[in-house]
Amino acid sequence: MRTLLLGTAFCLTAMAGWAQSQTNPVVVELFTSQGCSSCPAADALLAELGGREDVIPLALHVDYWDYIGWEDAFADPRFTKRQKGYARAGGWKMIYTPQIIINGEHDVVGNRPMKVADGILHEAQEQAQVSLDIRREGDALHIAVTPMAPVKPCDIHLVRYVDGAEVDILRGENAGRSLTYTHIVRGWDVVGQWDGQGTYEATVPVTGSDPIVVLVQGKRYGSIVAAARLR
Repeated sequence: MRTLLLGTAFCLTAMAGWAQSQTNPVVVELFTSQGCSSCPAADALLAELGGREDVIPLALHVDYWDYIGWEDAFADPRFTKRQKGYARAGGWKMIYTPQIIINGEHDVVGNRPMKVADGILHEAQEQAQVSLDIRREGDALHIAVTPMAPVKPCDIHLVRYVDGAEVDILRGENAGRSLTYTHIVRGWDVVGQWDGQGTYEATVPVTGSDPIVVLVQGKRYGSIVAAARLR
């Protein structure tokens, strides 16, 4: 796996110079769990992606591993629900970890870095459909969304994450390991709906210093058409 990760780092770095000129970052959602022995390689890949401005990596810890020896302190049933929603939308028969969803569209096994790199490159080359601007003033977040092409109705998502944490795993498949996790999602709310017609503007309350991510995503787990982040 080390060889694969190094190869991925080269691939991601090579394409970063082009992709970073884009205004719409690619969203990479990793469905992971501290109880899954296949997940640490995917967690490490997500940490690598955190060094890029053209990618927004998000770690969503699911709870269905909690009953197999180790309870993930970051797990949230809402993330399991989101993963199941993607499965229904995509017609997949099962959910698993580590699974990566790129821009709400591409399903990739999370510990296959070259496939992840291909998916990011594909999405980075897509023409932007929406202009998204976010600005924070104190405890208020201002959101403005403007269509640049015909767009179907979307939900406006507000995501908060923690930069990183180290965890000593005492039981389960990763027992005895000390693992580092990054981009740990701790809050996820739908704060608005947009019909895709004309400019959408809203102000929502925010507190604390955790990074803020806003996603414009097609309803019923559709494509993510725009994303922005404040750190």
